[in-house]
Amino acid sequence: MSETPALARDEAASLRRVRSPRLSLTRFRGRLTYASKVSIATCVTVVLLWWLVAWLEVVPAMFLPSPVAVASKFFSVWTDGFQDATLLQHLIASVDRVSAALVGAMVFGVILGFTMHLSETGRGVIEPLLEFYRPIPPLAYLPLVIIWFGIGEFAKILVIFLGILPSIMIATVDGLKSVPRDMINAARSLGATRSQVILLVLLPHAFPSILTGTRIGLGTGWATLVAAELVAASRGLGFMIKGAADFLVTDVVILGIFVIAAAAIAMEIALRLLQRAVAPWQGRQ
Repeated sequence: MSETPALARDEAASLRRVRSPRLSLTRFRGRLTYASKVSIATCVTVVLLWWLVAWLEVVPAMFLPSPVAVASKFFSVWTDGFQDATLLQHLIASVDRVSAALVGAMVFGVILGFTMHLSETGRGVIEPLLEFYRPIPPLAYLPLVIIWFGIGEFAKILVIFLGILPSIMIATVDGLKSVPRDMINAARSLGATRSQVILLVLLPHAFPSILTGTRIGLGTGWATLVAAELVAASRGLGFMIKGAADFLVTDVVILGIFVIAAAAIAMEIALRLLQRAVAPWQGRQ
């Protein structure tokens, strides 16, 4: 009599193990929103149209290779390399430059944003300089940076840094303006010092806005990276694209574009996850 419940429990557990893949697949499908389904369908449609145009040879293969050709080139460049470096080496060089510039822009952007918000003198000094150079495309001052700092890594990172910085500064100031005055007064009434108000009240409240500005600046950073690597670089995705374009290796050009997009999307997802972790309430009613 005592074995019957045990057997029943074992059978129920085995049934759950058998049904779990279907259940997980059903849950996954349920999590996909309508917009996500439309996005997936759009991507599939674009790839199919690309394949159809290439298959019909509407455009010569030299100018528009098929998706299969680009995919095969991916494995070729990954193993054999292109322009004296593998695809992974080009990718690491570009990601390192963008990451270094992004971290520097976050540090200086937050400091300068706090200075503009907390000091009228600081705002009067920083704001006109920011408004002067913010609308200027990075390509415009790239030659000047090269003249002043040479063609080394510092010059490339500096150009990317200058492209990202304004978005973070503006987002920091906007985030600080949204801090309720009552919250600051409550902290002061409890005996908080100026440093404690900045670190424990202002910074946490403005951090989601800072991350939003960082995500915006990241797109500018990747666009600036390609321009910076076009000038006197020996490795990087922009350098790889330029070398392939010089010799009409179109499949490598398209491959480089896709790799840049994938790297940018991966960094964007990482920033979104960080934003959800530090501010899970943002965007919710």
